[in-house]
Amino acid sequence: MASSTAPVAPRSVIETRSIDYIPENERHGSAFGQFTLWLGVNLNITAIVTGALAVVLGGDVFWSLIGLLIGQVLGSIVMGLQAAQGPAIGLPQMIRSRVQFGVYGAVIPLVLVSLLYVGFSAGGTLLAGQSVAKVLSIADWQGIILFGLVTLLLATLGYRTIHSIAKVASVVGVIAFIYMFGALLARHDIHALLDNRHFVAANFVFSISLAAAWQISYGPYVADYSRYLPSQTSKLKIFLAASLGTVLGSQAAMTFGVFAAALAGTAFSGHEVEFVVSLGSTGVLAMILYLVVGFGKITMMTLNAYSSYMSSATIVSAFCGVSRVSLAHRFIYVLGMVSVAVLIALAGSHSFISAFSSFLIFLLAFITPWSAISLADVFFVNGTRYDLAALNDPAGRYGRWNWPVIATYCCGVLMELPFISSGFYTGPVARALNYADVSWVVGLLGTGMLYCLVSRRMAARVPPSLTPALDSKA
Repeated sequence: MASSTAPVAPRSVIETRSIDYIPENERHGSAFGQFTLWLGVNLNITAIVTGALAVVLGGDVFWSLIGLLIGQVLGSIVMGLQAAQGPAIGLPQMIRSRVQFGVYGAVIPLVLVSLLYVGFSAGGTLLAGQSVAKVLSIADWQGIILFGLVTLLLATLGYRTIHSIAKVASVVGVIAFIYMFGALLARHDIHALLDNRHFVAANFVFSISLAAAWQISYGPYVADYSRYLPSQTSKLKIFLAASLGTVLGSQAAMTFGVFAAALAGTAFSGHEVEFVVSLGSTGVLAMILYLVVGFGKITMMTLNAYSSYMSSATIVSAFCGVSRVSLAHRFIYVLGMVSVAVLIALAGSHSFISAFSSFLIFLLAFITPWSAISLADVFFVNGTRYDLAALNDPAGRYGRWNWPVIATYCCGVLMELPFISSGFYTGPVARALNYADVSWVVGLLGTGMLYCLVSRRMAARVPPSLTPALDSKA
């Protein structure tokens, strides 16, 4: 690695790096920044709505809260392990898939992940746009477009701006949730909701899967936001900071959503933002809460837009042989993703809750095998030593299409199909389990073990020593 005495590069508000390696002299920040980032990201209206699904779709309050917490912790392990690799590798998350899938083959998970960004962004833009519209007394469609423009600006500015916004969002979010929980406890009998316990295994497993899906879905981009940390930053500290931040933030938001849905009943669906704010206050304070709801979505939407441009750029660069993206091209990529999300949000209907639930669970079937392959590769196969030149060379050691790994990924998805339970598709095992979804467990364990077996058979084609990510190659 480069010497620690290398001159520190000047810092700019506008990020100059893109999908390329981050040299040591441009590294900055600490592990604590991962805590504030993921705490702020999760204290938002979409997490509230996601938590509400556990009750809206049949669960009781008590067991839904326990199931959600179990899912948060299990899913955050996958998420935290991905975050911990960022500083050691110094690259965006998805470009590293070229090591496993090949330079062209990595397009397969990249396209699927891009769909993930668009889906999350569309749902978040719809809800945040409603909040903006309430604050400014404008139509919902105008609020959606305005929110999209703010997301476009912040995502174009890049990494440092995202972390700065997240720090503010975490403070604002904590204050707002303390107030909202206080108002909720003061005005409603929460004990009565908690005492109404009817354990149904399928509903309990659904709440676990819902939270696990929420956490695992961060896997494709979590290391994008730790790659600027100094390479010697403790992996354990990064893991704990990221996983603890995401668990605390998401569990707080989803707990509020569970209570909100239980109190609202059928009145919740289609009026999510309005009802959540009404639980906290009315009048001027309600306007402040609407503003907080909108602001809370900025960090997540900016993350989605920022990582979508890197995924899109990685797809294009695979066929163009380039390793960097200009600021102008970054703007174009971000503009395209934000525009699609805004258009979907404008066409959004009041059936958003049910559709979003189905989207999360079904998409998890395609993200989980990728996560298993990525983690197995880091811990059991290639580690964090990559050949940077080969990442952009289809004729290099990673090749164009790594068919054994692509086949492993497809097998991972096929393994999950019988266990999936969603609005798009429900497998026979899931039906036998009363529609409980455990596909993510099967996908993680099955695909991970299969990849390790396949990689052993391929070992003869892999040089015994991979080139480390040297700063001189950046």
